[in-house]
Amino acid sequence: MSYSNSKSLRDVLAADYESLARRLTRCLGSPDIAREALHEAFVRADRVSEAIPVRSPVDYLFRMALNLAKDHRKSERRLLNASEIEAIMALPDERPGPAAEVESRFELEQFERALAELPPRKRDVFISAHLELVPHREIAKRFGINVRTVEFDLQHAMEHLSRRLGRKVVRRFGPRATAQSSDRS
Repeated sequence: MSYSNSKSLRDVLAADYESLARRLTRCLGSPDIAREALHEAFVRADRVSEAIPVRSPVDYLFRMALNLAKDHRKSERRLLNASEIEAIMALPDERPGPAAEVESRFELEQFERALAELPPRKRDVFISAHLELVPHREIAKRFGINVRTVEFDLQHAMEHLSRRLGRKVVRRFGPRATAQSSDRS
């Protein structure tokens, strides 16, 4: 009478369960993990191919259970444990709150209104230099003016915007550098 692989594996598992559990416990370090792996091996015994007969069902079951336990450990390592989840949840939210967003929108609207008050060329020079980051020489060519005029337009635009927004203009370089900034050179 010939046995199918799945039947012979289940029969061997039923007969040698305790010895297989002891061997797996020695390899895995935990009787609970060993027994869980054997239960999973029993469930998977039905899926074993019948194409090639299993020569040593005990060794086959042992290796199958050992591999299942290792796979289970790998999948658990990918999951976060409770302390890791708690640490992530404790991270401060660095996004601006609703009040900061409203304040930023209000400041942007003020800036846009102050920018609109500038004469068209000064506004366009400011936008080209500070928002589009176009070099001063290219701005001068674009508007048919010299570089010095570009610098004056930028200076006047900055002074107007700082007055309207209630901010102080800090000059780090340029035609009217302060005594402090010239001492640093």
